[in-house]
This record gives sequence, C-alpha cells and structure tokens, in this order.
Amino acid sequence: MAGLTRSDILRHAAIGVLGLTLLLAACADAPTPAAPDYAAIVAAPDRSDADRQTDKRREPAQLLAFTGVRAGMHVLDMGAGGGYSTELLARVVGPSGVVYAQDAATIAERTKPSFDARERGAAMKPVVRLVRPYDDPVQPEVRNLDLVTFFFWYHDTTYMPVDRARMDRALLDALKPGGILVIADHSARPGDGTSVGNTFHRIEESVVKREVEAAGFKLVAEGNFLRHPEDPRDAPVFRPKVPVDEFVLKFEKPR
Repeated sequence: MAGLTRSDILRHAAIGVLGLTLLLAACADAPTPAAPDYAAIVAAPDRSDADRQTDKRREPAQLLAFTGVRAGMHVLDMGAGGGYSTELLARVVGPSGVVYAQDAATIAERTKPSFDARERGAAMKPVVRLVRPYDDPVQPEVRNLDLVTFFFWYHDTTYMPVDRARMDRALLDALKPGGILVIADHSARPGDGTSVGNTFHRIEESVVKREVEAAGFKLVAEGNFLRHPEDPRDAPVFRPKVPVDEFVLKFEKPR
C-alpha cells in the first residue's frame, strides 16, 4: 500500500466492508430453490401399473419429500431390488444428478429381470447399477453423496453375512458433511431386536437408531406417515392381518 494515505486505507476498507455486507444481504435474500412437485412425479403417466399398486402402501410422495431429494443430487439407493424406489429418485434428480442402485450379487441376480426391464425406461438414465456387498457398498471414488436411502431392506442385512457396523460406517464415509441417510423399515415389537428379520421381515426401531448413531450419524427427524398402531407386529409383512406399521428415520452426517 505504498503511497496511500491513512484516509485512503480507511476508505478502501470501508468499501470492502460495504461490498461484503451487500453480498451477504444478497445471499440472504436469495430465494430457496422450490421443492420438487413430488406428487406430480409420482403421478407421471409413464409409470407402470405395478408401481402404482406399490404406491398404495408406500406413500411415495411423502417419502420423497421426507428425504429432501432434489434435482442434481447424487444419491445412493441401498438394497435397490427391482428398482421401484430407484426410479422415483432418478425422476427427481434428473439428468444433472445420479442415483447409484446398490445390491449384493445374490440379490442383484435374483432381481435382474425386473431391474433390467425397468432400466430400459427413459426415467432410469441417471441410474448407475452397483453390485457390491452391503458392508462395502460403493467404490472408493464415490464420495460426497447428498443422500443415501435404505428402504425396507435394513432388516434383511440382519440375517445375511453383513457386518452392519462396517456398513453404517461406509454410508457415513460416502456422504458429504451434512449429507442425509433415510431408513424406512417394517417395525418389530419392543424386545424383538433383530431376531425376526428372516421370519417376520421386521426390525426393532430402537436397534436401527442405536446402530446407525454408533457409526457417527445424528438422528434429526422421524416420519410418522407410514405408522399403523393397529398392527400387532407379530406376523410376516407379506401376510399382514392389518396394514404394516413402518418407521421412517432421517439421520445426518455431522458437518
């Protein structure tokens, strides 16, 4: 600052402060991007009749809204199965985003016909299929994800050769700071723990919370839109006496 007087320095500093203030004000006033119209996405005319039948028990518009998925996001869909949820997520993220559809080799082989048929649709263009173990779900270069979804499959890992502690840590590592993990599953009775994963295909909610938080996640929200308190939770979810009680949990990776 050779040649500048003290008043010149003060004037330049004041201009800098003013510029920063205006920039911060502009950022504060910038509109938050509007949430997608999830109901319209679910109602898309090119979705299959089979998916519309599944919609009746899954409340997909509410589930998508709960995840906060947006256009352009990078998402990992754990236990993608036949791709029902994968396709919905892909419709939201669009061509500027990506959805990694993960399954272990044995499950991917079993669901291959239905997933392959679905993959031919235009809505699946943002999807990348990952056939990898549940406790090593993504390759090392897949990092800084915005969102991980784990819909109605966490309970299945309780009777498979899966190190769930390692799995949950891998999900944490794959997310960016502030990234979100959403788990939805069929609720078991208090005290059932993981003992009914392969019989009733349920898991005790408190077990999921404890395991995921032990990996370093923070529970930030719970969704009640799939709750059915009339469910005695003493029967397999495939042959329910009444609508199945299901929990939805949102966890965040600390910033």
